[in-house]
Amino acid sequence: MAEIENLKYFALLEEFETSDKLIKLGFGELQNINLNNSFYFLPFQLLSQGFERFMKAYICLGHFHLHKELPNFKYLKELGHDLEKLLSEIIDNYYFDFNRPQYDSDEGFIKNDSDLRQLLFILSEFGKLSRYHNFDIITDNTKIGVNTNKLWEKFENSILTSKDYENLMDFDLAQEVYHKISNHIIIIFEKFVSALSRQFVFKCLGQIGLAVTASTFMDFGLLYDKDFGTKDYRKQTTKYIESPKRVHKRTVVDEVQRKTNPDFKWKKINRSEYDGDWPFYVDDVIIECRQRHWCIITIDGYDYALNGAAKGRYQLENPHDAGMAIMGKSISDFIKMALELNPAIKH
Repeated sequence: MAEIENLKYFALLEEFETSDKLIKLGFGELQNINLNNSFYFLPFQLLSQGFERFMKAYICLGHFHLHKELPNFKYLKELGHDLEKLLSEIIDNYYFDFNRPQYDSDEGFIKNDSDLRQLLFILSEFGKLSRYHNFDIITDNTKIGVNTNKLWEKFENSILTSKDYENLMDFDLAQEVYHKISNHIIIIFEKFVSALSRQFVFKCLGQIGLAVTASTFMDFGLLYDKDFGTKDYRKQTTKYIESPKRVHKRTVVDEVQRKTNPDFKWKKINRSEYDGDWPFYVDDVIIECRQRHWCIITIDGYDYALNGAAKGRYQLENPHDAGMAIMGKSISDFIKMALELNPAIKH
């Protein structure tokens, strides 16, 4: 069996490790986008570099698997920074049938999904020219790249429904619209990376392909339909790590007040009793409405804010921001149920 010399092997290993970190951080920064953070440059930079490095490292493995040698400098350089071109190179030359039904699904997605192609085009343009868009304007450059922010915004708008636009005007629900957008995009990207990573899992690029990606892209290769869009990547970002999580650990006094104060209405809800897409990681929660306005939710003995009024009054995080609710799954039903605990409230 042909082997890669040590220096090149560890360089290839480092490329997979780097691209894995860039992609996951990029997903996390997409999930960090909200009403107060519209800094798209960071996720664009992370994802454009991460996808390019990942696919070029993949091509190196594919080339070695077929020809028993790594590609030369000229071959990789001619592929450039075009993510669509890199993907086409993989599909045409280094994507192999592993004789499972999942292969047809993976191949069909990376070949035919128009949303994936559109997003890769935007990131490619950012990587090639658009990251310097403002300097091109400042310096009167005649070769100005496309405005990737505008293209990305157009794509995001295509995801939204009329109900989503209504929710953007609702202080309690606006953040869920941002979650919906980031979740939709991350699912597309997760399917893309998983479709390529499964080639390693099934040893389509040989034993070396499995070995060099075992500590990085193996987890993507094990993602399937039920797994897409469920991971909170924010936990890997500096912004999330350094932001204090404002939650309240319940005390005996809290429990007494919940049970004796007539202005505190509460209800325990179990996953099995809920007719909808359960948004929490745990199976039981308690919703509570205080003084007809402030809605909180108790998860594993800690209180979180359900609505904006409670977040402001009690300085609590909502379940999504605290990492206790699944990204992309709405908690609006629970806000509504909490408010309805007090029959004096009119909607």
